[in-house]
Amino acid sequence: MPAITDLRGPSGILEAILDPPATSAGAVAPRAAVVFAHPHPQHGGTMHTKVVYQGAKGLTRIGCAALRFNFRGVGSSAGTFGKGEGEKEDFRAALDYLSGRYPDVRLWSAGFSFGAWVALEVGAVDDRVSVLIGIAPPVATSVSGMNYTFPSTLAGIKPKFFVQGEADEVCPLEGMWAFYASLQEPRELVVIDGAN
Repeated sequence: MPAITDLRGPSGILEAILDPPATSAGAVAPRAAVVFAHPHPQHGGTMHTKVVYQGAKGLTRIGCAALRFNFRGVGSSAGTFGKGEGEKEDFRAALDYLSGRYPDVRLWSAGFSFGAWVALEVGAVDDRVSVLIGIAPPVATSVSGMNYTFPSTLAGIKPKFFVQGEADEVCPLEGMWAFYASLQEPRELVVIDGAN
């Protein structure tokens, strides 16, 4: 059963839900502890966004603990939109929380759209994070005047796993293929036929 939790972020309390591994009887450590970030806060993104919710549930089915949280200024999380840099600080705080909760478990960094950008860039440089997961990262897109760059992800050698919709209108598949070709191994991209 998910546990509603408040974690301390740099701008105050961040609203969060920790989903335990579905395969654990409570005595077994999770396969990994995953922080899962939501889409752009100024475009309706929350920890309850369908892709984030289902992604977290999928991770729990394979034995992971998954922490979803609202960035600053979303839901009951304190603060206001931090233009990406503030949200990266929030993500680091979520990693701190999970590493304290599961000190002997590997951390994975995951996100959807804007949240993928945050998760990939923060996770790529955090030594505690062993795997990066991005769903429809904004690799060839500008949202609200923000152009997303991925220097840490591109330079990183951590395993990277991506899921991309074939017909994604916000993060086009062509841009994803170009980005993917620039990444170092190990890497994997799964394209969902017909998905937007």
